[in-house]
Amino acid sequence: MQCKESPMPERAIDRVWESSGIGSRLARGALIPASWVYAATVAARNAAYDRGLFRSHALALPAVSVGNLTVGGTGKTPVAAFIAARLLQLGMKPAIVMRGYGDDETRVHERLNPEIPVIVAADRVRGVKEASTKGRSVVVLDDAFQHRRAKRDADIVLLAADRAGPVRALPAGPWREPLTSLRRASMVMVTRKSASAVRARELLAHARRFAPQAAAAIVLLAADRLVDSLSGESLDVSAIRDKSVLAVAGIGDPRAFSTQLSDIGARVELAAERDHHAYTAADAALLALRAAGADFVVCTLKDAVKLSTLWPRQAPPLWYLSQRVVVESGAAELDGILATLRAANPTD
Repeated sequence: MQCKESPMPERAIDRVWESSGIGSRLARGALIPASWVYAATVAARNAAYDRGLFRSHALALPAVSVGNLTVGGTGKTPVAAFIAARLLQLGMKPAIVMRGYGDDETRVHERLNPEIPVIVAADRVRGVKEASTKGRSVVVLDDAFQHRRAKRDADIVLLAADRAGPVRALPAGPWREPLTSLRRASMVMVTRKSASAVRARELLAHARRFAPQAAAAIVLLAADRLVDSLSGESLDVSAIRDKSVLAVAGIGDPRAFSTQLSDIGARVELAAERDHHAYTAADAALLALRAAGADFVVCTLKDAVKLSTLWPRQAPPLWYLSQRVVVESGAAELDGILATLRAANPTD
């Protein structure tokens, strides 16, 4: 029995940030003063680093930061994993250093690149030093654009073509920093899942007005395979075409994930949670019950690393959608940036 199509519910925070409804506009209005305070604090902190009042510390190894201006939704984890793998292909010995908010992103990196060590350290300076003691020669700093205490060799900043809307600072919007902060970027990289290539190029052109000196790239986060979260069995994504799918997503932009499944041809019902949601056995049981009429239950890898061990044995299989990073433009520029890391460590 196939489940009926149903409207895809938005998380409350998404409604506040993006909806044009009167309730959302009132909620945003109430948050505007807090956004002004947040934006002023960020501006003052950046000015202090720019003027040398706050010190950036040299790192023990060459390092590239992969970060963003918004709270989630840019594909930062798969891109950071892709860059770490590319460094390995180029003959370097990378490590990934990250703050480790929750443990899902750490486990995703370990799944995607089991041969690359992941070091969790809120103090990235200390984390890079630890990577050096472990014999690593280069570091990818995952989500470190705002961590200016660590003086890295390059900054790759991601913007999501799938996430539209005006720039509003936290908490009235998802923006950590304004577009003017792109002047610190070595490369501006626009990512897309379901957004068109035209939309990605338009966003990149707009962003480069704020960072004309930066290199530029566009990356497609392509739907690759469906993978059974327990057995590892995989299917072509066409298996969900014309099928009813319960999409489970506790990520920065769950709607981009559900749209990606819809674009494959699935009839999608979205079960969205906040980013880094800590699933419980009760959560898994409720999701399994909700999926009773669906042909497939599909989540992200970020959700699978947490849900797989909790998933009821009698429930339908829990699949995750693997993402393939495709550099649509800017590949040579990206490799050029990565090559500077090798030059900075001639012993590699």
